[in-house]
Amino acid sequence: MNNGLSKIDELCINTIRTLSMDAIQKANSGHPGAPMGLAPAAYILWKCFLKHNSKNPEWIDRDRFVLSGGHASILLYSLLYLFGYDLTLADIKNFRQWGSKTPGHPELGHTPGVETTTGPLGQGFTNAVGMALAERHLATIFNRPGYKIIDHYTYMICGDGDLMEGITAEAASFAGHMGLAKLICIYDDNGISIEGNTDITFTEDVGLRFKAYNWHVTTVEDGNNLDDIHRAIKDARTETTKPSIIILRTHIAFGSPNKQDSADAHGSPLGEEEIRLTKKNLGWNENLSFYVPEQLIEISGECIDKGEKAEAIWKEKFEEYCSKYPVLSKKLNDSLNNSLNKGWDANLPDFSKNEGPIATRAASGKILNAIAKNIPYLIGGSADLAPSNNTIIKSSHDFQKNMFDGRNIRFGVREHAMGGIISGIALHKGLRPYGGTFFVFADYMRPSIRLAALMKLPVIYIFTHDSIAVGEDGPTHQPVEHLAGLRAIPGLTVIRPADATETIEAWRLTARTTDCPVALILSRQKLPVIDRTIYSSADKLVNGAYILSDSDGKPDIILIATGSEVHIALNAGKILEKKGISVRLVSMPSWELFEKTSQEYKDKVLLPDVTVRIAVEAGISMGWERYAGSSGAVIGINEFGASAPGNTVMEKFGFTSENIVQKATELLT
Repeated sequence: MNNGLSKIDELCINTIRTLSMDAIQKANSGHPGAPMGLAPAAYILWKCFLKHNSKNPEWIDRDRFVLSGGHASILLYSLLYLFGYDLTLADIKNFRQWGSKTPGHPELGHTPGVETTTGPLGQGFTNAVGMALAERHLATIFNRPGYKIIDHYTYMICGDGDLMEGITAEAASFAGHMGLAKLICIYDDNGISIEGNTDITFTEDVGLRFKAYNWHVTTVEDGNNLDDIHRAIKDARTETTKPSIIILRTHIAFGSPNKQDSADAHGSPLGEEEIRLTKKNLGWNENLSFYVPEQLIEISGECIDKGEKAEAIWKEKFEEYCSKYPVLSKKLNDSLNNSLNKGWDANLPDFSKNEGPIATRAASGKILNAIAKNIPYLIGGSADLAPSNNTIIKSSHDFQKNMFDGRNIRFGVREHAMGGIISGIALHKGLRPYGGTFFVFADYMRPSIRLAALMKLPVIYIFTHDSIAVGEDGPTHQPVEHLAGLRAIPGLTVIRPADATETIEAWRLTARTTDCPVALILSRQKLPVIDRTIYSSADKLVNGAYILSDSDGKPDIILIATGSEVHIALNAGKILEKKGISVRLVSMPSWELFEKTSQEYKDKVLLPDVTVRIAVEAGISMGWERYAGSSGAVIGINEFGASAPGNTVMEKFGFTSENIVQKATELLT
């Protein structure tokens, strides 16, 4: 034994190292250094601690493993291969190639055993915080004495780049405050980044920083000492009040005679000659590529058996649990499957009886509270704006340390982390998360939103204060380009309802949507509730756009509007009708939903032979050409707003019925 290293351990660790070198060299692309340095720690974690079943990667009570530094993906692929997942040596050889199961960065749903899509640094760390939060909440709700049905850890490996990113600071602060004790991070402290030694930019004391965050901190000075690594992980697992970080001193590209501890090994293949020398240095056959010793087949089989037995024991216990707690077990299964029980939307508010205008943010809050009573797995909060975003579930209490059953999450002023945390909650499964903030701060969340769309996560974003009508707070708080920015993200459904009744339908559709994230864009100002006994029903929102009002015959002009501009356009239509101009008004709350409809439906709504159209939206005009057409016009705002009362700002920038009428008259003449 040397530093706890047995012969078989040495074979496994060096197999991970050599597979990593060979795969990256064959692809002529990749990051060999981190996998080579991290191989011992990753191996000991997976062999001795990680609870998982390679034959059922979706087992709900498995431990989660997140590789936050996704550039080291070949490390994860090597582990998955060696521990019996549905990944072959051929897949390892096909690293980073078209159609392979081993893409350049880990991708959810692409490779069995990958828990989240990582690559943009800090995102995986933050997702792991969300996973740990979900575990604590579900365990508190569903576990009973003798039946720890939900009882697992969330492990992650991160690097210097992760810890330099601001999102990680937000997420770590949040996790420490919440006391997410079953969250364990291994920090690969190899002192190297792309540009060279990290001391050119990163000299803080990470241990003291995380102690200040209320984390349990341990340091392992030798990243090859299996005994110390084992001891540190075991110690972290016994911590019951704080998340843990293990600062692991490693050597990037360990074993390489010329590139160990060098930035040259970070993001480029080692080279054929250096690989040969490294293999020789590690006591490996330098003439073999992708070599896997026969002894590892036996080890792999043992790991598979161990995982299957662990799940079998859990299943037996779960069957007893279902028999003893049938109501609770049904509730758990409903949560895991995002099931909507009959009547889940039966108690929605009736805004048709409302005495006056209501902001869509206020309507959303009433709707959220109505459905939260019937969707117990709905959970979320706001970035310190819950009273303004109307995101508080009044029938529940706060999620806090040792009060993990609460459904109101206080994210604090941490929009970036909130975006990644709610993605982690969704990734865990069993909960439907939402997060709210002012729309202008969607910019802070954009990387997380993009990844949620890439992963097709059923995350709900509640963005309020949706336009320059925010008013007095001025252009720093008035979104202008944000609608176009979110619409540019593939796979994200953006809905900007026109009034309270459309907001009901937006929430109804959102609750049923489980294959993509949805962003609800809501007004600060009060909006008239459209009389649906006169105009079309709001349930047509599911089509993305629909005819709200129409002329008796073929219209002379089509007005298209979203959100708070719909009632303005509706009034403009009335004025135009009095002038003898026939008008069709189309409410278009969602481009994405409209584009999913048939061409026949689109033509029915927008009438290709009516070329005079005006699109009205308090955002930049970019993109509206597709609906306004070459003969039409767009009334938008292609500059920043101004500080003044909201009504004044809207008027000054042309969002009035009179301006729409004037523009329509000009187009028609």
